[in-house]
Amino acid sequence: MMKITAPKPFMFEGGKRAVLLLHGFTGSSADVRMLGRFLQKKGYTCHAPQYKGHAVPPEELVHTGPDDWWKDVMDGFNLLKERGHTEIAVCGLSLGGVFSLKLATEQPVVGVVPMCAPMHVKSEETIYRGVLEYAREYKSRENKSQEQVDQEMEAFKKTPMNTLKGLQQLLGDVRNSIDMVYAPTFVVQARHDEMINTDSANIIYNEVESDIKDLKWYEESTHVITLGKEKEQLHEDVYTFLEKLDWSVE
Repeated sequence: MMKITAPKPFMFEGGKRAVLLLHGFTGSSADVRMLGRFLQKKGYTCHAPQYKGHAVPPEELVHTGPDDWWKDVMDGFNLLKERGHTEIAVCGLSLGGVFSLKLATEQPVVGVVPMCAPMHVKSEETIYRGVLEYAREYKSRENKSQEQVDQEMEAFKKTPMNTLKGLQQLLGDVRNSIDMVYAPTFVVQARHDEMINTDSANIIYNEVESDIKDLKWYEESTHVITLGKEKEQLHEDVYTFLEKLDWSVE
């Protein structure tokens, strides 16, 4: 069996200004790694936590839920504060974008960048299909025989997935409180997003109370925009947005 080297949380040391980078559901810190390296070169300190149950066998994913992942987000935020970063912006992909908005409603952040963040609550069935796809893909990457993958998938389908209910609840809660976001906001949305309802971007843009807000559509991109063909443009745009913010630290 091939050993998959799993991505881990990262801390890329830059200057005093800090950016918390948040990955998506069934994703990993690898999703935001290139963005982190790019911003580090521009002088920002970047930290990406990795949520519990992610980048490990999928059996572990379904025993965790949004409360666990939110704790990982807060631990990441607090780690930056403990390291002396008094001013932090937050940038998140998909579920990470939802967490970015939640963080902005609860903590002082300098700016917030939700990327392809869903605002429409999906049916449990749809989320479940996504989890099954993720599990199958994870298992086939481990060089297991088709037969073994099928057997493991049958067992996996019998696991209770309270995670799905928790995700729906979280989405609903954040959706109902985004008018509590006052930090400058840059909404990023892929035009060809195959995972979420792209109208989510308009909802976020229209409902955050920020004086400074912007929405950009990336015409060539799909859901994991940070790894897609417009990633260099995205890097530049996020950097431009961060540079406009009201940092008191150099």
